[in-house]
Amino acid sequence: MAAQAKPARNWKDIDLRAVAPFAALILLLIVGALVNPNFIGLANLANVATRSAFIAIIAVGATFVISSGDLDLSVGSMVAFVASLMIIFMNSGAIADPHLMLVAAVVFTLIAGAACGLANGLITTLGKIEPFIATLGTMGIFRGLTTWLSQGGAITLKSPELQTIYRPVYFGSILGIPVPIVIIFAVTAVAAFILYRTRYGRHVVAVGSNRDVARYSGITVDRVRTIAFVIQGLCVAIAVLLYVPRLGSTSATTGILWELQAITAVVVGGTALKGGAGRVWGTICGAFILELVGNIMLLSNFISEYLISTIQGSIIIIAMLVQRSLVRKS
Repeated sequence: MAAQAKPARNWKDIDLRAVAPFAALILLLIVGALVNPNFIGLANLANVATRSAFIAIIAVGATFVISSGDLDLSVGSMVAFVASLMIIFMNSGAIADPHLMLVAAVVFTLIAGAACGLANGLITTLGKIEPFIATLGTMGIFRGLTTWLSQGGAITLKSPELQTIYRPVYFGSILGIPVPIVIIFAVTAVAAFILYRTRYGRHVVAVGSNRDVARYSGITVDRVRTIAFVIQGLCVAIAVLLYVPRLGSTSATTGILWELQAITAVVVGGTALKGGAGRVWGTICGAFILELVGNIMLLSNFISEYLISTIQGSIIIIAMLVQRSLVRKS
């Protein structure tokens, strides 16, 4: 008996929300090349990707939080706070050997980021507070603590030897590829594996889709949500590990509006803001799109570079309208 032929797939089977970010990225590359021939050069594109590293990595963590049906508005303030703690730790001179000090500082930063994420998760789940309000509160707490630690000024890495050792983490390259780009794709690959290939990833999507159904299915909803916030904190810490060697300094103004950019990257990447669907690679594409928009504005004279935040705010509104129209059509 002949095997049944599989039904042919057509364009209607394609998830437009998954494809749209990559189509938009290609369109932006074309527009940029038309605006300025130097835009499409490898040096410029590598520079754009490198500068997007902070938001891209933070947005990867935000993908987990948003996919689980929550929201974290504190990530920008968390960057400032964790970066301040890291520099203060390195300035303490607790370890004489600079290489061991740097390793200890990296571990300390990851723990600090995870602890901040855990605090957000526990306040939200155990405190039964809406994540919007909970992280709005911690946003003020982290920013206030940073201002207190810096006494309203800047906290600067003092050791020239540490600066020299640490500098290649942002300015160095591996096989000709800038280190931040390598870290972006390494973090994204791990995150994609967790979200798409593990039981926890399936639980994140289930919790974001319908918490009551997930709870009746035996999923520990609060634990899943709390771990998502911890992942967000770890991603913030990784972004800090890249940020500190770039400037060697931080202040209370560090990371302002980064939460807007991270959420925009997630939404533009095709993740539903209401939860239940996460697209990690789309998030990275969304982060690149935001940086490319800014780069095109800098290379052209059509729009003032001072309107970048206005454009980014408009992008998230347009992305939400597009998502809503696609959901209605489906």
